[in-house]
Amino acid sequence: MQEFDIIIIGAGPAGLRAAKVLAEGKANVLCIDKKQEIGVPKRCGEGLGLSWMNRLGLKPDPKWCLQEINGAALYAPSMKSVKLNFKKVSGYIIERRVFEKELAKEAASKGAMIRTKCHASNFERKNGKVIVSCVERGEDVQYAAPLIIAADGTESLTARKLGFDTKIGLNDIESGYQYEMANISFENPHLINLFFGKEIAPRGYCWIFPKSDTCANVGIGIAGSEPKTAKEYLDKFIKAHLGLRNGSIIEVNAGTIPVGGFLEELAADNLIVVGDAAHQVNPIHGGGIGIAMEAATIASKVALKALGKKDFGSKFLNQYTAEWYKTRGNKLKRILKQRHMLEELNDDNFETLANAIDGDDVMLIAEGDLKSSAKMVLKKLVRHPKLAKVMLKYLK
Repeated sequence: MQEFDIIIIGAGPAGLRAAKVLAEGKANVLCIDKKQEIGVPKRCGEGLGLSWMNRLGLKPDPKWCLQEINGAALYAPSMKSVKLNFKKVSGYIIERRVFEKELAKEAASKGAMIRTKCHASNFERKNGKVIVSCVERGEDVQYAAPLIIAADGTESLTARKLGFDTKIGLNDIESGYQYEMANISFENPHLINLFFGKEIAPRGYCWIFPKSDTCANVGIGIAGSEPKTAKEYLDKFIKAHLGLRNGSIIEVNAGTIPVGGFLEELAADNLIVVGDAAHQVNPIHGGGIGIAMEAATIASKVALKALGKKDFGSKFLNQYTAEWYKTRGNKLKRILKQRHMLEELNDDNFETLANAIDGDDVMLIAEGDLKSSAKMVLKKLVRHPKLAKVMLKYLK
């Protein structure tokens, strides 16, 4: 049985970021993933903001930065749009398969050990360590470490096996379905396009994330409690759009998206939880790559301290919880209020907003600036007191 300082379960953006930071800190770290290929399948629209890249020290690389994005266009049911065009690069649509492999190569170059097609099936605490039983490329193997980092997605088996409750309610999870489509057309290939409306995507939205002038990720996220499937809504949306209906589908992706249900604590004895496993996702748009990598960085720094102190108890490890909420979590809680506000709006409300607000106003809401958003609502919706009252209820 091979022993490590830290074992990471899941080689997505969070797990690979943790592997890199820990290896740079001279930890003997193993990162395993049940998939046979890193980065496949993708479970997101592949958008990554430039501000996140700068925050994480990631340099745009043409190998995985496919399309420059200057902003977004938000559409009401009537197709009336509100545009946020910054006239400069604000992010990229990436090729996540290549991006994650580059993250893996970088982590490996720092000294991290990475194993694919290695399915961790059981976890046992013993003598201050966790024994991880795996099936690795058809063979039974065991690894051990005093600290496990669970980065294995929304359904985190690792956390559950170690007695950590990551259950999430139906109101805080969305069902996602996406096609990568070729030979399509859309208004501006440098803007992401978001489409709102109860008939289009109940408690969610449809999106077009351009990967070139004629290729895009076209997807949907809807309430997990909806009786109709996300695929049904997405197919209906595509048929209604001339530029999409004759496109070719070259990839299909599906999965669940946590959009709330933030955990009060993010660690237990011998365990830290990061990324989708910890529900660390923006509640409004479901984006999580940057957030997950930031959380992994914070968690890894606490893990290195734990190694130095040889203290892997929940009290010490939950320094990560405190730091994450201070850095990002409390802001996401405010954004969650905005999501609840949007869920209460009907199609007429969306039309009113499309005619009353502009891109700067949308940014206030998206950034979780409750005070400024409330002032904006009072000013812009003075002729629509019922709508203003609904929105102000959530902007406290």
